[in-house]
Amino acid sequence: MENKGLTKVDLIFESIDIMKVMKKAFEMTSDEIIQQILESGLKGRGGAGFPTGLKWKYTAAEKDPEKYIVCNADEGEPGTFKDREILDKVASKVYAGMTIAGKAMGARKGFIYLRGEYRFLLPQLFAELHKFHKLINEIGYDFSIEYRMGSGAYICGEESALFESIEGFRGEPRNKPPYPTVSGLFSKPTSINNVETLVTSVMIIEKGANEYFKLGTKDSRGSKVFSISGDTPIPGIFELELGMTVQEFVNEFGDGDTKAVQVGGASGFCVPRKKFKDTIIGFEGVPTGGSMKLFNSSRSMYNVLHNYLDFFAEESCGQCTPCRVGCQQLLKGVEKVKKGESKSTYLNELVKLADTMKVASKCGLGQSVGNAFKSIVENFREEIIY
Repeated sequence: MENKGLTKVDLIFESIDIMKVMKKAFEMTSDEIIQQILESGLKGRGGAGFPTGLKWKYTAAEKDPEKYIVCNADEGEPGTFKDREILDKVASKVYAGMTIAGKAMGARKGFIYLRGEYRFLLPQLFAELHKFHKLINEIGYDFSIEYRMGSGAYICGEESALFESIEGFRGEPRNKPPYPTVSGLFSKPTSINNVETLVTSVMIIEKGANEYFKLGTKDSRGSKVFSISGDTPIPGIFELELGMTVQEFVNEFGDGDTKAVQVGGASGFCVPRKKFKDTIIGFEGVPTGGSMKLFNSSRSMYNVLHNYLDFFAEESCGQCTPCRVGCQQLLKGVEKVKKGESKSTYLNELVKLADTMKVASKCGLGQSVGNAFKSIVENFREEIIY
């Protein structure tokens, strides 16, 4: 397995000439833009990892003249705060990414769905947007961007629930198919991308697909912005090349007593110390939307698991039974085992329930609950039993 080691990079936050990059993009055809994104190997930076170039290609192939580009800036995953930093520092790159995507797909309008807790950023974001609209007017391209605010619902990070919220309805996932590239926002062809994905696409256009392709590994091209928190002496935002092992990550950010790393937030995987050396941070190992939480020996992994399950039980939209009931039963189940009201073997039944939720839940919320649950139960069972 290819391993590039831990390398710090500075693409996302570096200073670039937005006008120059925009002019370069608008000298390219739509097909040429999409081809650059495809050749770069860029996958969605929100965590799911769908190839960005394919998403743009599928949306562009739709004949409907009315299309949309949506930026998912909801960032509701616990422990993730890198999109906030990107919007705060380089919002113009987000706008540029949306516009370039719009040209590639034939979309003339974009929406940014902003997490409600980030409302304090709006004055400066609007000021940057006003400047950007003037810039694209100089180029002569008809494209506009609007903001829509979330209200704290974790489920609205799911793409179709996000569309429902923008349209003024309760945020609940839609049935798939049809997929957003065919029928998304307002039932029109839509490409929805994470904040970081859109900024990365700008950097690919600026530097070229070949340069970006050199970063990362065969299955995980490029760099990634990480939100690092927990038991670490240097918490914060760091952009790193994909392909490092968890051990290399811990060597840099751990406090010398790291026993577990939660990769990908509450919906991600908990990697124990014994697996640090063999686990790659990337799509060939453990993918992440950006959240990296480090836990040392002073932390109870039962408390960590209980916190996650309590969060999911609260945030489940309740639309489908596997998630609505499953989240509650997982939470009650580990509480009973901890109190001695159920035998430790009951954890095996709860693992089976988590597996069922993964295949039977309607959206990514219920499907991902089992990630943290199983990885903590399998590797820290003794902390739940005793």
